[in-house]
Amino acid sequence: MAVNSSRPVTEVAVGVLLRKNESILLAQRPEGKPYAGYWEFPGGKIEAGETIFQALQRELVEEINVRILNAKEFLTIEHDYPHAYVRLHICLVTSWEGEVKGLEGQATAWLTVGEISRIEDSNLQPILPATLPILEKLKNYTMTF
Repeated sequence: MAVNSSRPVTEVAVGVLLRKNESILLAQRPEGKPYAGYWEFPGGKIEAGETIFQALQRELVEEINVRILNAKEFLTIEHDYPHAYVRLHICLVTSWEGEVKGLEGQATAWLTVGEISRIEDSNLQPILPATLPILEKLKNYTMTF
């Protein structure tokens, strides 16, 4: 998708937490945010002067009580929402400290890679639109640790 030059691009760091049993973490957007109740991967805006990893580290501590030990860039996508044009820098997180907990009151859920194909039939609905291409890419991803 080409950048719409009339709108600023919001850079966002996104974390896909991967457990050794090949499950991934999704979080529900909390009340008060655009698309409240939609399921997504945790993360947030990259602040001025931050690297992707620094922003992801900060956001995951603030949102889900997790301190990243190992992450690698996986995919970059852009999505045009009514409220913002975003460039998502998706990182695979394979090692972290802390127990996952929704610190903003949001629900969290682990989903196996095999369940991605049946997510439409799950209770993890609705899915944030920009999350769908990430899930699609993860279907064919072989996890290595």
